[in-house]
Amino acid sequence: MELGLKGRVALITGASMGIGEATAYELAGEGCDLALCSRHPEQLAPVRERAVARGVRCIAVKCDIRQPAEIAALVDEIGRTFGRLDILVNNAGAATHGTFASLTDEQLLADYELKILGQIRCTRAALPLLAKSAAPRVINVNAIAGRVVIPGLFATTTHRASCYALSKALAWELAEKKILVNSVNIGLVHTNQIERAHARRAPDVPLEKFMAQAAQIVPLKRFGEPHEVSGLIAFLASDRASFITGASIDVGGGQGAHV
Repeated sequence: MELGLKGRVALITGASMGIGEATAYELAGEGCDLALCSRHPEQLAPVRERAVARGVRCIAVKCDIRQPAEIAALVDEIGRTFGRLDILVNNAGAATHGTFASLTDEQLLADYELKILGQIRCTRAALPLLAKSAAPRVINVNAIAGRVVIPGLFATTTHRASCYALSKALAWELAEKKILVNSVNIGLVHTNQIERAHARRAPDVPLEKFMAQAAQIVPLKRFGEPHEVSGLIAFLASDRASFITGASIDVGGGQGAHV
C-alpha cells in the first residue's frame, strides 16, 4: 500500500527504543525524513544510523520533554534543518508504578508532567510548523490502562484517561487548521518497559514465563510487538487516514473489558 509519506517530515519523541524506535524505522521505510529525540542521546545514535541507511535525512537530538526550553530548541532545529514539519508522534512516556495510597504528590506531578504536559508542550511548540503543512498529523501514543483500572498503575490509569480527553479536545480545536489528531492506545507490548517490570516484580522467574503469565489477560494470549503499533501510526500519518481525527484506537490484542 502506497501511503504517500515520501518527503514528509516527522518528529518522534521517545525514539531511542521500543515503539518510538519501531516508528522511526516504519516512517523511514515510507520515505519520511525524521527528527528523533530522547533523553538518552547515546541510544539515539544507532537508531539514526539505521534510519539514514533507508535513504532519508534524520537528525537525533537530546530533549527532555519535561523541559519547555529543550522542546523549543528541538523545534527550532527542525525548522532550520528541514523547513517543515508534517507529523508529530508524541510517544515519550514511562510507567509510574504505585497505588493511590503509596504515590506521593511529587510522584504524581512528575507523571502528569511527563504524560500530559509532555504532549501539550510538544504539540504547542510544533503548531507553527504543522499549520504550514498540507497534511499535518498529531498522533499521541497512550495506553489501554487509561480505559481500564490496572492495579498498581494508579498514575497511568488517571493520567492516560486525561490524555484521551486531550486528544479529543485537540482534534476539535485544531480541525479548523486541518490538523488531524488521534490516539493510539497500547496494551501489553514487548518493550524494555516489560523487561524492567520483570526485573522489578519477578527477577527469579524466566522472562518467557513471566510474559506468558502476564499475557493471560490478553484474549490473543500474547504480547504485541512494537512493529504492530508502528504500522498503525504510519497509516494514521498517511493520506489514507485523511478523514480520521479524534479517534482513539486500541492496539492490545483485545485487552480491556470496555466497549
